Amino acid sequence: MDAAEFRRRGKEMVDYVADYLENIEKRQVYPDVEPGYLRSLIPEEAPLEAESYEDVVKDIERVIMPGVTHWHSPYFYAYFPTAHSFPSLLADMLCGAIGCIGFSWAASPACTELETVMLDWLGKMLKLPEDFLAGTEGSGGGVIQGTASEATLIALLAARSKIIKLIQTDHPDRSETDIISKLVAYSSDQAHSSVERAGLIGGVRMKKIPTDSKFSVRGAALQKVLEEDRAAGLIPFFFCATLGTTPSCAFDCITELGPICNAEKIWMHIDAAYAGSAFICPEFRPLLNGIEFADSFNFNPHKWLLVNFDCSAMWVKKRSDIIGAFKIEPLYLKHDHQESGNQSHWQIPLGRRFRSLKMWFVFRMYGLKGLQAYIRKHVGLAKEFESLVKADQRFEISADVVLGLVCFRLKGSNELNEILLKRINSARKIHLVPCQLAGKFVLRFAVCARTTESRHVREAWSHISHLASELLQELQMGDLYYVCCPHGLTFTLLLQFFLLFIVKMYVCIVFYLFHFHSFVHSCCIFMKQNQILSIISLSFLKALFLTQHSCCDEISHQHSLTAIVPK
Repeated sequence: MDAAEFRRRGKEMVDYVADYLENIEKRQVYPDVEPGYLRSLIPEEAPLEAESYEDVVKDIERVIMPGVTHWHSPYFYAYFPTAHSFPSLLADMLCGAIGCIGFSWAASPACTELETVMLDWLGKMLKLPEDFLAGTEGSGGGVIQGTASEATLIALLAARSKIIKLIQTDHPDRSETDIISKLVAYSSDQAHSSVERAGLIGGVRMKKIPTDSKFSVRGAALQKVLEEDRAAGLIPFFFCATLGTTPSCAFDCITELGPICNAEKIWMHIDAAYAGSAFICPEFRPLLNGIEFADSFNFNPHKWLLVNFDCSAMWVKKRSDIIGAFKIEPLYLKHDHQESGNQSHWQIPLGRRFRSLKMWFVFRMYGLKGLQAYIRKHVGLAKEFESLVKADQRFEISADVVLGLVCFRLKGSNELNEILLKRINSARKIHLVPCQLAGKFVLRFAVCARTTESRHVREAWSHISHLASELLQELQMGDLYYVCCPHGLTFTLLLQFFLLFIVKMYVCIVFYLFHFHSFVHSCCIFMKQNQILSIISLSFLKALFLTQHSCCDEISHQHSLTAIVPK
């Protein structure tokens, strides 16, 4: 492909992308494929001879699109948003064209310097303390990581390096291995799994602090665990606070936790992967109060700030803490401007893409007001969905709705809600994922797509409500007997069933010898003596004696499953 063909094909691809995004809601949000579907659609080996661009493009719809989950569909409400916008897509194209590996200032001055400035721009939007900004007299600064998981790992490793150096300064005889064996890191029991993984990679034990009724870690809970661990000879060194937890978008109380961490000389990292974008709005900025106590802070513009993946913003109060933990400079990477900034010292990989171009395009073409309007729109849609849930007495809200996430469930058992979610996702009209809150199975509704409007939210709720009605009707009719035993069949219950079965079915068989209807009637009498057994046996009898189901229906109405669907 030469430049002339690239121009032509590039325009065609832009048209394809624009058409895809404009019409994405017409596509089924979740694919109907099974694992391994793709292998049979393409050859086992790469082609020996070149293929035409036309043949490649044809296979996008044949091979790729059938297996795509459409994250940018207005009917996608799973996980959290993954952002994108047309300015960001254009910037990403330019990033790929420049194709630099910006590990140092010399490797690409523009890549290094624009990233530093963009992190300062974003930090000022968030009203971060000047300690976190590079263009001030402070000692901190910002850097783009690939994901919040990387940022948490970087912070933990930097904190580990710092505490080891401090201890060895006072106790030169203590080995690094001995110190690491005593180190303890902490997080909320609602924290993202990447925090626990950071502890695994860092080789330190990780303890989860219990949360309150709002799923938030409070200062007293952390203080109690710290005192217990210090008394046991352990060394607390790192705490990861979460602002906007993945299950419910809960917020740890950093105004209480921060002073404790500072007094105990514990590195406090704040993970605000999703919620951080909202802090550019004055009405949500108080959720970040206490940031002044943090040693590092991270959130993902690629989640909710219209910058496509990957772009995870991280700030540190003392950049020397990060650089000191990761700085390695072989001769072949040295240059005449070593002090101008080598962002490879701030991360795990050496190479890095020109990701700040995406921020530069988006910030300029939307402006702060445009970005704020986008956040507020999503929050408003979530509030609209919350009001729809609250208006239906069959449902309950499981956590405070602060931003763009609504946690809700049918009143009743976990099994009931598991079935509802399975039916929602099996229908392929919308896509949701669950979480567990206080032992309850909960459905999460996250406003995700840039193009989501009120009509989409209302359509989604209508669909959920309809499926719930069908499910509850089936429960009332006794067709879903298995959800009525949320704790399973115990040994005692099974023993009781079989003893009763042997005695009573003997009588039923006698009746059966005289008349088929009498057999069914006898079974119904037997079932009436035990509510649980009647529900377990009901569907079996319906299937076996389809024409005789009137008697069984009578029982199912008498036993209305009030334990599963409370009034």
